Amino acid sequence: MRLGVTAALVDGALLPGDVELEDGVVTGLGLERAPSASGIAAPGFVDLQVNGFAGVDLQATDADGFRHVGEALLRTGVTAYRPAFVTAPEDDLVAALRSLPAASSGARILGAHLEGPFIAATRLGAHDPAGRRDPDLELLGRLLDAGPVRQMTLAPELPGAAALIAALRARGVTVACGHSEASAAAAAEAFDAGAETVTHLFNAMPKQGGLAEAALARGDVTVQVIVDGHHVPADQVMRAWDSAAGRLALVSDAVAAAGIGDGEFSLGSVRVRAQEGVVRTPDGVLAGSTLTMRDAVANLHRLGVGLAAALTAATTVPARIAGVPRLGRLAVGEPADVIVLDDRLEVRRVLPRQLRR
Repeated sequence: MRLGVTAALVDGALLPGDVELEDGVVTGLGLERAPSASGIAAPGFVDLQVNGFAGVDLQATDADGFRHVGEALLRTGVTAYRPAFVTAPEDDLVAALRSLPAASSGARILGAHLEGPFIAATRLGAHDPAGRRDPDLELLGRLLDAGPVRQMTLAPELPGAAALIAALRARGVTVACGHSEASAAAAAEAFDAGAETVTHLFNAMPKQGGLAEAALARGDVTVQVIVDGHHVPADQVMRAWDSAAGRLALVSDAVAAAGIGDGEFSLGSVRVRAQEGVVRTPDGVLAGSTLTMRDAVANLHRLGVGLAAALTAATTVPARIAGVPRLGRLAVGEPADVIVLDDRLEVRRVLPRQLRR
């Protein structure tokens, strides 16, 4: 089957020509284009921070909710995602982790992202302070035993954080730094100890110096950025891009309001309100977003980043962070996990395939 496209994202560049699939496998790239060809083929988007979508808060749902979210995300071009659970009391987090299905229809689930509870009290953002905890190895063990945690965000400056990083690495969990007051030195120590990435760069952390600057200076650290026009000013997005192109991943940080519109919703135990596409707590703190990954790509491209590079930030880079690099690339002989975008970057077609790790 030919996709009828003019180019495909292959190894970080747009390769002219059509794409051929057979039995769910890529069998041809750069093939002769038909006169009617249009659009671009790319790997499916990979979103590492989805709190909710299409009216569902993933922290308080069941298998039907995950199915609804997975199918809704798939329509936006996301073929794999990581549900994110924000800071909450232990019982709530355990219940959320136990409710996470191993598989569901729609976009593939890449395990859970625990965003807390070991974060800085002064950088909670929209997180419920009642759930915040200082580093506690026994609590960590209970959380990891409750469900498939694949990523955890913690504040590296907290006493005992180094032991958490070691324990997480021993269990194969990606360590992210965030919601933090860390100095550059403390952040560097965490990266040296095995922390690999930063959660929503510039948000819930000092915008100058500290964690953000340390991460941008390190070629071995990936950064995740919410490019929705509200969380990070355009000049800071481009500052991050100039320092970290090729290791910057787009994330949505989507909440239940995404794909729905204005109204009141839940983010864990916190009530939030979406108005004109911006989500805030009652006291005005940003609380996730209504962003889709397609819009994140378009926004980054609009700021001056080349299309191939912007698409790579939504596919190859997050797939690499997730430890499933096959999801983020198109290659002959590999299983197909493909989306087709039209000339306005609207999602025209989604051809997902459940891949083995």
